Amino acid sequence: MKNFISSVLLIFLISSCNEEASYYKISDFEKVTKTDVHVHIHTERLAFYDQAKNDNFKLLTIGLDSHNKEKKVREQYAYSVYQVSKHPEEIQFATAFTMEGWDEPNWLERQLQMLDSAINNGARAVKVWKNIGMVYRDKDGELIMVDNPKLDPIFQMLADRKIPVIGHLGEPKNCWLPLNEMTTNNDSTYYASHPQYHMFLHPELPSYEDQIVARDKMLEKNPNLIFIGAHLGSMEWDVDEIAKRLDKFPNMAVETAARMGQVFYQTHHDREKVRDFFIKYHDRVLYATDLGDSGKREVNDLHEYLHNTWLRDWRFFVTDEEMTSDLVDEPFQGLKLPKEIVDDIYLHNAQKWFKIFN
Repeated sequence: MKNFISSVLLIFLISSCNEEASYYKISDFEKVTKTDVHVHIHTERLAFYDQAKNDNFKLLTIGLDSHNKEKKVREQYAYSVYQVSKHPEEIQFATAFTMEGWDEPNWLERQLQMLDSAINNGARAVKVWKNIGMVYRDKDGELIMVDNPKLDPIFQMLADRKIPVIGHLGEPKNCWLPLNEMTTNNDSTYYASHPQYHMFLHPELPSYEDQIVARDKMLEKNPNLIFIGAHLGSMEWDVDEIAKRLDKFPNMAVETAARMGQVFYQTHHDREKVRDFFIKYHDRVLYATDLGDSGKREVNDLHEYLHNTWLRDWRFFVTDEEMTSDLVDEPFQGLKLPKEIVDDIYLHNAQKWFKIFN
């Protein structure tokens, strides 16, 4: 009987040790080196970095053409260069080009020169924003879509230089729904505050499907382009849709910025499908948040918000605890992904796709 009890205890201890070795815990959060590959630090203060250091995060700060103004793109570029100069081992940056002056004869030459200079000065990627396809119009009043041939030389140059494009093209599918039919609270809150981007109110503009088709056509034209689909590639509503594109485009990956609510929503309805997706495509998904600092938020409040967001997502990926979030109305269970999967999502994929923090 003693031998039997001893054997049972030994099996239990071995099982516990294997569990310990295979999975992270919440308490590992600050011990594990992590990356957030989609943040916006548009200020010279170092408050964002200070919290990232405390939580053991390395950062990719991103500039974008949100105002269709070259001046704004250059301002964000300057902030990025400053942040990298202070902490080059922990911060890298992505830049952008601008749609300003699209109809001018030298527009393309100016953008190529601006990108060449930024890349030579350390830019690790180039951001393409939703103003392409949703906002910017040419002199004839036509929206410019991302598969427009005039953009091809930019994508070809980036493909030749192996510089990734971070593509925020289109919006979450919720954008084309009424506010009360959206699946996540963060989407309904955002579009209530930004009706200019709420496509349900603008049926004259391209549909969700139009946006995705244009993006896919651009990728078909540029098979060698390294493409990171920001915000889960605007296919956040179904991991099966993301999987189809990852299978079709071998140089494509996606990141999670500002779309964890949709991941939580899907997890509530089919946790195993979501978990299987992250495991199967462990080398194609990068952790990102879309958190930012423009220098206006009170520092303690900023630090708390950053920490709580990062810790919430860590808990979701590493434990199987029952969770709630103000992003969604339904409870959901954490995925409890194995350590090697978590390491890919949080670090190795940033090293692989952006060539940073190796």
